[in-house]
Amino acid sequence: MADATTKKRKFRGVVVVKPERCKGCEICVSFCPTGAIKMSSKFNAKGYHYPEFAYPDKCTGCGLCGMYCPDFAIYGYREKIEE
Repeated sequence: MADATTKKRKFRGVVVVKPERCKGCEICVSFCPTGAIKMSSKFNAKGYHYPEFAYPDKCTGCGLCGMYCPDFAIYGYREKIEE
């Protein structure tokens, strides 16, 4: 039986950001359990910093970012990796 550190994942996490909807509250960044999201240095049309999917290898696709976003500006999902 392989332990958790050597087990190969059969999926990857994907995060989609809609910058125009973001108000820069950083809730998604705070609730991301793996730290895959960070705030961008860029501004959206409203003048807010928005999140970016900075570390794709860390993402598990749990979807917490989207569950907590009050503006539906971000969501995450799991994508199957073709073998």
